[in-house]
Amino acid sequence: MNSAETINKGNFKLAANPVFVFGKNGGDGETGISARGGYGFGDAFDVEAKIAKFDDFTLFGADAEYWFAKDKQVDMSVIGGFNIGNGDGFGTKALELTFLASGEVKDRLELYGGLDLSRVSFDDADFSYTTLHLVPGVEYRLASQFDLVAEFGIGLNKDSNNYLSIGLSYYTGGR
Repeated sequence: MNSAETINKGNFKLAANPVFVFGKNGGDGETGISARGGYGFGDAFDVEAKIAKFDDFTLFGADAEYWFAKDKQVDMSVIGGFNIGNGDGFGTKALELTFLASGEVKDRLELYGGLDLSRVSFDDADFSYTTLHLVPGVEYRLASQFDLVAEFGIGLNKDSNNYLSIGLSYYTGGR
């Protein structure tokens, strides 16, 4: 839920957004809420803690983002992270890797796209799966400290559901 830019050095970010996961092959979808908080450690590096809550499943995690390409046309970053999930009678662990590219298309409006890979394993079970999503999104600066962010995750393999999320990000110190 962000462009390829990292949080400015010394600033904090707080974000919250609903998440709508669409069911597959006639299956039920899910609605949840996601929140994250982060801190900018340098000109191109930030760390964020995150939580997502669904009816009977909760995810806790963290990630680190490195902004490796800063350009007037296209910015690029890589994000590595993990999460731990707790559900009704089961738990999960996942490692995540995301590549993002973004660019300003109009004053205060950025388009971004990402490729998100996650490897999920179940506690106490010999079962794991991989999700792969193409993630187009938009980030619109409402004010110096507030962004409206929306993205649509397009599942690229059989284990990946499509999803939609729209939310707000608040930054200390402006952007």
